[in-house]
Amino acid sequence: MNLIQPFAALRPAAGRANDVVAPPYDVLSTDEARERASGRPWSFLHISKPEIDLPAATNPYAPEVYAKGAENLQAMIQAGVLVRDPAPCYYVYRIVMGSHSQTGIVAAASVADYDTNRIRKHEFTRPDKEDDRVRQIDVLDAQTGPVLLAYPAAPAVDALLAAASGGAPDSDAELDGVRHTLWVIRDPAILAHITAAFNAMPALYIADGHHRSASASRIAAARRAANPGHTGAEPYNFFLSVIFPAHEMRILDYNRVVADLNGLSAQAFLERVGAAFSVESATRAVKPERPGSFGLYLAGRWYRLTIRPDLIPTDPVGRLDVSLLQNNLIAPLLGITDPRRDKRIDFVGGIRGLAELEKRVDRGEMALALALHPTRMEDLMAVADAGEVMPPKSTWFEPKLADGLASHDLGER
Repeated sequence: MNLIQPFAALRPAAGRANDVVAPPYDVLSTDEARERASGRPWSFLHISKPEIDLPAATNPYAPEVYAKGAENLQAMIQAGVLVRDPAPCYYVYRIVMGSHSQTGIVAAASVADYDTNRIRKHEFTRPDKEDDRVRQIDVLDAQTGPVLLAYPAAPAVDALLAAASGGAPDSDAELDGVRHTLWVIRDPAILAHITAAFNAMPALYIADGHHRSASASRIAAARRAANPGHTGAEPYNFFLSVIFPAHEMRILDYNRVVADLNGLSAQAFLERVGAAFSVESATRAVKPERPGSFGLYLAGRWYRLTIRPDLIPTDPVGRLDVSLLQNNLIAPLLGITDPRRDKRIDFVGGIRGLAELEKRVDRGEMALALALHPTRMEDLMAVADAGEVMPPKSTWFEPKLADGLASHDLGER
């Protein structure tokens, strides 16, 4: 079975991409989605967050919500806002955010390769979040939220995608200042060349979308069991993915803020930090420039922390900056042993900048802030290759994918 294959996408009709594209379903609250979709009848939020079209008190996981999403999807198809390509294609997808650009491919990725870990994971999933995506995919009979994947160094693939994106795009949209552009690849020879190039790769890596990929696996297992004529070629054997070269992907810092000093004074806390880190006062906000270095904002002042080299382990999870900070400061000094559930700690994506950390401490909401160096793609891939799991809130990918540019129809039409 192919690692990836072309598929006939549901996508915006010519000139309709700006009417359709929306932020990913999981980055907006229901209220935010309702506001963003106001006056935009063709926004993909009517499919990805369909509770916005139901009474305000509606449970977003109620059966009528998924049904409304399916109804809205069919309405957009019938109105000609979304069209289905007549034959399987690949789609070159470029995202431009400021000076940063990354070019990848929209494809159907193999569930079988996900199940055997050739498409590699680095996070645990939550059953309730999986259940939500399973119901959503099942009722819509389509995958509308892509999984973000990375491929290892493959200059020949990079060149193929660059060549395929040289002409006028088939879709071009701007969302929150980020440009999302799509080119359709229809040439059978190029399709076959791309498929073969990916088949030669040892692995792909999930960057974001562990729940979406896990739910696709569950859907495939259920439909396979219910289909006596199963061949392996059915659409449910593949899941919607956007795959970028790992070297182009951008991970931002994922910083920490903590509500109190666990009973310590500021001076006592700094003294204890000094057991595992060198501590230097700084005259400006500290944005760590290398792994093993951290910024600490406490009582209106910034400090630069550097982990003692002898405390850096060799295993791929233990040597991550998020692990070094958790194991040498957050757990032993602040008493936060389960950052997934402890309400004393919160996480701030680097897209908000260091000023957000200062603001949350200065207004008394938090006692301290910790700035981290971004996790590197090579570290993420090393963890996945080892079959390990990264600590919570280790990565913040920017720019985000747009929902609505391409969906994977599972129906046998």
